[in-house]
Amino acid sequence: MAKKLSLFKSNAPRSVHLFVAALLWTVVGCMLMSRGIVWLKGIDQLWIAIPALLIGTIKSLFLLDKSAKKNIKRIIDSRDGRCLCGVYSVKTWLLILLMMTAGCLIRNSSLPKEFLGLFYVSLGWGLLFSSRNAWISWKNIDAKPSGQSGKE
Repeated sequence: MAKKLSLFKSNAPRSVHLFVAALLWTVVGCMLMSRGIVWLKGIDQLWIAIPALLIGTIKSLFLLDKSAKKNIKRIIDSRDGRCLCGVYSVKTWLLILLMMTAGCLIRNSSLPKEFLGLFYVSLGWGLLFSSRNAWISWKNIDAKPSGQSGKE
């Protein structure tokens, strides 16, 4: 039975983990931004996207970059051949579930679309902008000789 189950286990190298981490932040960031922009455009308040981009940039530089770099270091310091779900720690997966639940609650609340648009665009842009850290690490991971973990 264990042998059959092992057929479904992915044995992904660190480069794939970095690619998936970058791709997830990019895709989720784009989805959130587009949803927020649609809301703002629908109420003729697209100008709110400008302060949202500023807020998202600040959030990226002072909060999300730190989280992204911590996850990148964890991936680089790990061994190749781990399950693809290991792209994030268990704690991070739980946080993602919590944020998705909060997003559903906020989206279905009676909050004004101006606020929702501002929130979604700023959060989406922050994720998209911070994804650059994982993209750069993914691009450069093969440049390191095997056996180096990036602890220099």
